[in-house]
Amino acid sequence: MQYTVLARRFRPQNFSEVVGQGMVAQALQNAIRGDRVAHAYLFTGARGVGKTSMARILAKALNCPHTQDGIPCGECEVCQNIAVGSDVDVLEIDGASNRGIDDIRSLRANVNV
Repeated sequence: MQYTVLARRFRPQNFSEVVGQGMVAQALQNAIRGDRVAHAYLFTGARGVGKTSMARILAKALNCPHTQDGIPCGECEVCQNIAVGSDVDVLEIDGASNRGIDDIRSLRANVNV
């Protein structure tokens, strides 16, 4: 049996499973429902508060072809690929590791492809 960190094993997969960030989850879900999604979101905070989880859920909700009422299905290929970090349309960036000028230039070059 492979060891997996508890936080990763039980990572929330939709807005209703998010704990401690209910207002943020509700705001994002309402934006999707109302088709008023901003062009960018910046997730900040201490380690373990749910930044990556919330960003992945948002990415799923925006890209899932079966999203209903702002909730991604979690079953389709797009949702599954986003959950494991292998979707070609979603680029997850670790800000702690990519914070230099050269890192940003490289990121911009890759995004413009």
